[in-house]
Amino acid sequence: MKLFNEEKKAVIAMSGGVDSSTAAALLLRDGYDLVGITMRLFDGENVERKGHTCCSLDDVNDARAVAGRLGFPYYVVNFTGDFKREVIDRFVSAYQSGATPNPCIDCNRYLKWGRFFRTAEELEHPIVATGHYARIRKDGDRYLLLRAADPRKDQSYVLYSMTQEELSHTLFPLGELSKETTREIAREYGLLNADKHDSQDICFVPDHDYAGFIERYTGTPSAPGDFLSTDGTVLGRHKGIIHYTLGQRKGLGIPSDSPLYVCGIDPKAGTVTLGHEDALFSSTAFVEEVNMIVADLPDGARVQAKVRYRQPPEWATVYHTETGLRLEFDHPQRAITPGQAAVLYDGEYVLAGGRLVSVNRD
Repeated sequence: MKLFNEEKKAVIAMSGGVDSSTAAALLLRDGYDLVGITMRLFDGENVERKGHTCCSLDDVNDARAVAGRLGFPYYVVNFTGDFKREVIDRFVSAYQSGATPNPCIDCNRYLKWGRFFRTAEELEHPIVATGHYARIRKDGDRYLLLRAADPRKDQSYVLYSMTQEELSHTLFPLGELSKETTREIAREYGLLNADKHDSQDICFVPDHDYAGFIERYTGTPSAPGDFLSTDGTVLGRHKGIIHYTLGQRKGLGIPSDSPLYVCGIDPKAGTVTLGHEDALFSSTAFVEEVNMIVADLPDGARVQAKVRYRQPPEWATVYHTETGLRLEFDHPQRAITPGQAAVLYDGEYVLAGGRLVSVNRD
């Protein structure tokens, strides 16, 4: 772990889990003047948090206990307004427009490397540290984002939006470690959450009922509409477009001799198109709101692209457009979904990333 800014004062984002707690222990071991902060993201009782989620009262208590054991100041900071505006409202708007968002990316972009950075500056601690599994390396005058050493835990996909300024003031103490090693270090320090389960759900929708959450949040039920076949034939009625995402097979309620999948969502017409699995594949994807981590990515560049967090990267060729990038994949990809992120790699290096907006079906 190498610090690019020589002032060893850091703010650690603490979720109450083992990763951020171990990262704090490693920073203290390396001589940092450390302040721990948990972001308070909810101010109402309309969001129930239970199970393997983050940001619950138990998580706050765990983070506070770790800070007390390790002996550094700890605060809970109210980011509820920012979280509502930058994460929840974007999530709701995306589903209402027929997209499928990744709210963890927005939380990282607007909260952890946005509002959180300003808080660190107010505390006169210029470095932000987190428990993410990723790495940062300086190459000349540019800062680069790399995959984690442990590919099973790599989180670089959700960090693609980091700017040069943010990369130069960030530390990922766990980037070279495996999860098993992280837990071993936590046990060595006697941390109470050494064996705590990882958070697995969207923190504000722990039951995975995204449509139900959106209807409660907006106070408006989703309008039913028509299921269409790929040739435009009406197949039946659906419950509202927020109940569906590309590639979905379950919960359609339309009889068919072979499996049907959601192949298209038209928010203006209020229709959901169903088809067979071969209709899901496409070789072309368009990306906007692109963040370039490398200095240059010329037309025709060969990259490895991920269009989902858990998906292995696939070879593609990059072309610039007026609004972003066009990706041409060597092999058709299944259910490329607007609202998700496309992140481009060269081996272990993150080249760029952005938001998927549309595809051309083959």
